[in-house]
Amino acid sequence: MIQLPPSEVAGVGSLDLTTMERQILLQMQQSSEIYAYDSVAVLEFELKTRSDIVASAMALNNSGATFATFEGSYCNERYWQLQPSGAFRLRSGVTPAEGITDIFRNGRLYAFECATAMVIVLYKAVLGAIGEASFNTYFGGLVLYDWQYDSDLRIISRTTGTSYPGDVRYFNNPDFNPTNPEWRGENAIQLPGGVYFAHGLGIRRPEEILRILNMRRRPGSLTPAHLLEQYEALDYAYTYRLKSGVARIGGQVFVLG
Repeated sequence: MIQLPPSEVAGVGSLDLTTMERQILLQMQQSSEIYAYDSVAVLEFELKTRSDIVASAMALNNSGATFATFEGSYCNERYWQLQPSGAFRLRSGVTPAEGITDIFRNGRLYAFECATAMVIVLYKAVLGAIGEASFNTYFGGLVLYDWQYDSDLRIISRTTGTSYPGDVRYFNNPDFNPTNPEWRGENAIQLPGGVYFAHGLGIRRPEEILRILNMRRRPGSLTPAHLLEQYEALDYAYTYRLKSGVARIGGQVFVLG
């Protein structure tokens, strides 16, 4: 169920939504879970940003960027500095928007592992959702590495409830073969139609991802790979405040001029 201030309820019917966005809205409305919003504008922002995440996942899949372990990672060093850990550090003089955009424009020059891919997808979607000026203000000094990310990329971890397109799921492979630790699991963006984007595997159905992981278990394993109930979701209410130009930086309220 969606909860809005009484004065905002009528605005839901006039939203201009895509088919996917309308399906998500309908699921939320029919759910026994409570989804509370301060305004219709925040609800619309979430639906549109979920579309941006799905589009960014599909764009990364088509970019030419490949999977690599941290040791084998590489990047376009015109925009990023490759660190010994495998992290990418944004070069001085390069804006965050330029750095993120280049990954999608020149993906063949990049290789990274799946957690980093999830963060890159979320950054690209937030860039589209809040605009270049706000993105450059709030996301300066980017470092891309694993699940490390800027404090203004607010991600909420949930262990119960319904996940929707745009959320990040994890396919866990607890009995992975130790000779190939990169197969301990797979981070994936949930897409519409019951499929997922998993960096390095492409866009696949969950049973396909599980089959691939099960082929990488230790010999004699009796513990199959499985999709965790836990999922990660962008904090859409906070991100909406970045779009409006007001958020907290270093504990102080910052207004984008």
